[in-house]
Amino acid sequence: MIYNRLFIFLLCAITLVSCKENPKENPKDNLQEKAMKTSETEELQTPSLARLEYRVKAKLGEGAFWNHQTQEFYWVDILGKELHIYNPATKEDRFLPTPSRIGTVVPQSDSTAVVALDDGVYIMNTNTGEITALSEVEKGMTVNRFNDGKCDPNGNLWVGSMHLGESQPLGSVYKISSTGETTKMIDSVTISNGIVWTKDASTMYYIDTPSAEIKAFDYDKETSTISNQRTAVKVPVTMGFPDGMAIDEEDMLWVGLWNGNSVVRFNPNTGKLISKIEVPAHNVTACAFGGPNLDKLYITTASVDMTKEESAKYPMAGSLFIADPGVRGVKSDFFASPNLESGGTTNE
Repeated sequence: MIYNRLFIFLLCAITLVSCKENPKENPKDNLQEKAMKTSETEELQTPSLARLEYRVKAKLGEGAFWNHQTQEFYWVDILGKELHIYNPATKEDRFLPTPSRIGTVVPQSDSTAVVALDDGVYIMNTNTGEITALSEVEKGMTVNRFNDGKCDPNGNLWVGSMHLGESQPLGSVYKISSTGETTKMIDSVTISNGIVWTKDASTMYYIDTPSAEIKAFDYDKETSTISNQRTAVKVPVTMGFPDGMAIDEEDMLWVGLWNGNSVVRFNPNTGKLISKIEVPAHNVTACAFGGPNLDKLYITTASVDMTKEESAKYPMAGSLFIADPGVRGVKSDFFASPNLESGGTTNE
């Protein structure tokens, strides 16, 4: 997730596209495009400020998840190779080391969680740190690592991989069931990131960071499949790079911005930028609604990929922050019940 080189790549891509004639578009697409262009110029609500919640020097904090059953905040330090569980009531943050980089975590029970490591997906005992293999997908892909992931309304883990060089679309998004059955759902991904579902389970939103877009898909709950890919939001390059994502009770999207010092709220139906929370960290990676009423926004950040000047300006980078978003979130889905029998790998 070190995105500096992406800035030049995206500027070049924008220049090339602007030199070509625009293809014919569906009238519905034109309406959506106009709405998305409007989002870049509409006046925002007055930005609010995030507060320090827990000071820590995480290298690459990510994987934000609120466990509504235990009232704890799960997160990972990818490069630090640690799973963290933070208790806001006691202000205690305990961590479990992992044998390789950990891309994401989703709770499964009061003592287990599903985690994505360099060489596959595992069930971890959150008391002892012991891990049991669930899926060895991409075990031989040494040019990739796993990144963000969340569970769909049926309890399947959707987790994406990313190219370590951050320049080639060699990653994929996989759906992994409780039996370990692994299905490729999206291919040609460069840096897989945020993924969420609407309250009625009809739509899935997804971010591949270098695209600078939030994609929407129709989601079929009966089959846990997706279709009808389209662009819901275009994120201006000047705003930062879209990273992790959460969804609120109004089905609006909250996105952490790498190199963007903020979390922003988008309306995916219009592409409109609604509000902004400024964060005292340069690289904002992920967020999750938490608290007893799901009315707080917990935010992870990174302390890597900054100049000396930026490091001096943001001494709390890598810490956990909290904000009052002014809207409630929804409960995030847990991973399905354990069943560690070996599962197959398929493509859709």
